[in-house]
Amino acid sequence: MNLNFQPLIQQYKSDKESVYNTWFINNEERLKAFRSIRRGIMQVIDDIKKKIFPNDFKGSSLEFVLTCITEQKQVFEGAAHPFYWKPKLRIPDIYENENNKQAFGQFLENCLNAKGEDQIIKEIIRLDSLKIKGLGPAVASILYFLHPTIIPPFNTAIINGFNFLFKDKKKLGSWSEYLKLREVIIDVNNQHRSLLSSDLGAIAGLLFEIGMQKLVLGGDEYLSQPERNKLEKLIEKRHLEVREEKEEESLHTEMQYHLLKIGNALGYDVIPASNDRSKCYNGNNFSFLSIPEFPQIELDKETLNTVKLIDVLWFAKGTNNVIAAFEVEKSTSIYSGILRLTDLSYSIADGDEVFYLIVPDKREKDVTLQLSRPAIKKIGTSIKYILFSELRQHCDALCKFGDSHRIMDKIAKAI
Repeated sequence: MNLNFQPLIQQYKSDKESVYNTWFINNEERLKAFRSIRRGIMQVIDDIKKKIFPNDFKGSSLEFVLTCITEQKQVFEGAAHPFYWKPKLRIPDIYENENNKQAFGQFLENCLNAKGEDQIIKEIIRLDSLKIKGLGPAVASILYFLHPTIIPPFNTAIINGFNFLFKDKKKLGSWSEYLKLREVIIDVNNQHRSLLSSDLGAIAGLLFEIGMQKLVLGGDEYLSQPERNKLEKLIEKRHLEVREEKEEESLHTEMQYHLLKIGNALGYDVIPASNDRSKCYNGNNFSFLSIPEFPQIELDKETLNTVKLIDVLWFAKGTNNVIAAFEVEKSTSIYSGILRLTDLSYSIADGDEVFYLIVPDKREKDVTLQLSRPAIKKIGTSIKYILFSELRQHCDALCKFGDSHRIMDKIAKAI
C-alpha cells in the first residue's frame, strides 16, 4: 500500500466545506448527539427486555435512535433505511422474531458496556453467526456513537470511497467484509492520527468525500466532461447546504439571546449551553447575560453533562432550582433536544418547571408529529413548543409585562 495520504488529508482538511470542517469539527450538534444516542440505545435495550419493543420500526425507540443519527446529515443521511421494516421480505428480522429481537438487544447492551476492542469484535462475530436476515453492518453507524475510536461508520459512500482509494472490491452487506475494511482504516488512521483524529469519524468522512466524488484524487484536470459536470453540481449543492447551515446557526444564536434576555428581565439566573457561552448576538455577549458558572446540581456525571448542553436554562435567583429549560432546534435535531429535556425532567422535576422546544416555523408540522409519537408520550414529560417568529415578535413584551416563567405559556403551544 504505497499511497501518499498526507496531501490527500491536507486537501480534505483545507476544504472549508468538507465533512471534516462542516461536521467533524466546529459542530456542537455532533458532540451533543453522542449523549443523546447513548441514552436512546439504553431505551431500546430496556424496551426489548420488558418485551414492549414493537413489531415495526416506526414508533419504536430504535426509530428514535436512528433519527438522532440521521439528524447528523452528510455521513449519516441514509443510516435509518436499513432498519425500516420491509414486510414482504421480513427484514430486518428483529421485529417479529422474538429470539432475534432478544439477541439484538443483548448485542446492543454488551456493546454499550464493552470496555475494549476485543469485546466489541467478539460481539459482532457472535451477531453475525446468528445470520439474522437483513441485520448487517449498517449497525456500525449505531456502534460508532458508542465507541468512536473503535468502530468507524459504514455506508455505501464510505465503502465506495474505500474501494476507489485502495483498488478493492469490498461488499456493503457483509460483517466479515466490514471487519476487513475496519482493519485497514484503523491501520491508516494510526499512521496519520496526528493529521486526523483518534475519533474514526474523521477518516470515515474522508472516505465519504471520495465515495461521493466531492474529493477528487489527483485533481479535477483528470475528469471527463460528464464527471466534471457531476462534480460541479455536487459542489453547488454543498455550497447551498453550508450556506443554509450558517443561516440556521445565526437563527439559533438569535433565539438563545431572546431567551437569555427574557429570563434576565423576569429576575432569573440564566445560562446557555456550556459550549455556547462565548457566543454573541448583535454585540450582546452571552457571558454578560449569564451567570459565570453552572449551579451545583446533584446528578450523575453523564446526566449532568447532558443537562449542561441544554440551549438555555433559567434558575431561581441564587439557587440550583431549574425553573425553565429551552431547546432551540434547527431544521434537524428535534429528537436529541427532546432527549435532553427528558433527561433533565427525570432528574429534577417537582411540578413547577416548564420545558419548551423553540422551533423554526417551517418545522411546526414535524414537531407536532414527533411530540405525538408514542415513544415520546411514553416518556411522560410535558414539552410545549414555541415558534421562532412568536419568540422574536413578543420578546420585548414578555420582558416588560412578564411576572414569572409561566408567561412563556402565552406564546407556547401544546400537543
